[in-house]
Amino acid sequence: MAVTEVEVFTPARPVSSRPLIEGPSAWIGADMREREDEWSYRLSPAEVAEIEAAAQAVRARGLDIADIRREDFPLPTLGPVLERLRAEVIDGRGFVLLRGMPVEDRPIAESATAYWGVGSYFGSARSQNAKGHLLGHVYDLGGLSKADPNVRGYATAEEQNFHIDRCDVVALLCLRRAKSGGLSAIVSSMAVHNEMARRRPDLLDRLYQPFPTDRRGEVPEGKAPEGKAPFYEAPVFNRHAGRVSVLYSRQYILSAQRFPEAQRLTAEDIEALDMLSELAADPELRLDMSFMPGDIQFLHNHTILHARTGYEDWPDVERKRHLLRLWLAPPGARPLPPVFAEVYGDLTIGNRGGIICRDTRLHAPLAPG
Repeated sequence: MAVTEVEVFTPARPVSSRPLIEGPSAWIGADMREREDEWSYRLSPAEVAEIEAAAQAVRARGLDIADIRREDFPLPTLGPVLERLRAEVIDGRGFVLLRGMPVEDRPIAESATAYWGVGSYFGSARSQNAKGHLLGHVYDLGGLSKADPNVRGYATAEEQNFHIDRCDVVALLCLRRAKSGGLSAIVSSMAVHNEMARRRPDLLDRLYQPFPTDRRGEVPEGKAPEGKAPFYEAPVFNRHAGRVSVLYSRQYILSAQRFPEAQRLTAEDIEALDMLSELAADPELRLDMSFMPGDIQFLHNHTILHARTGYEDWPDVERKRHLLRLWLAPPGARPLPPVFAEVYGDLTIGNRGGIICRDTRLHAPLAPG
């Protein structure tokens, strides 16, 4: 009896039209966990003394923190190191952890001045909210950002899903840790991009198309004319001048659906956002950090997504979890596509990012609020 050959149809695997992103920014968390000495730097006693001398000099001059510029904060030995680390952040792997800043049992004004001075070597400070806070406080003020679209997640103890901040570089200085939780997680959005290109290029293509995104009550002048809902439209992945940069906060995308004018999210939209979220949280791809007092984390928002686990705080106010934050616009940064003007305002390198609204007054508060 002859055997009849049966042809089995196997659907072709989709091929990505998006090139994979190569280079140090497309790192894998599992690999980075074995190379901590490459992405962390501990300040030496001599470098700490240099920072403290510069901080003491600006305080002696009576300079307000918001008025301190890099030229006011000379760091002859540490300065070149910080410039090298800045280059690694904006042109390399996209992150660094600087350790050993003295913060415990010190007045917050001293820690904030030293932090600001070090930050000035990475870029100029940008406003982090409509109040004009150039120095931000990551501190639980109560409330729930998921319940109130005008509450920012950094002012709660909630879990924060992977997202970017509205600036080139974000820096966090740990003053005090929570009783439990509050773990920092980062992931290379370039590595996530590459995994989507390999597995589901169709969903990656969707993320190159615009999504309506909520402004969450912080609307720059001219960005929501009368009669227009306060949201904007932007892709998650944006290729420009040979580089891919990311604009992403799923919470802001979802809350834009409260506006009837916003395009409704489709099943494919949700599938693409789900895959992005799942890959970002993948233990193989992400890198977790547990901050210690005195740690400063610098992240490049264009190539890194960051998240935070929820936390339980101490009941005593003087022990509550407290981080200081800077949003920075570095010199030598990459050019950005026009759509970034929706959230960055000016796209001029070194003078972009942050939130400026009609009544914003720039200042550097020393207390949360």
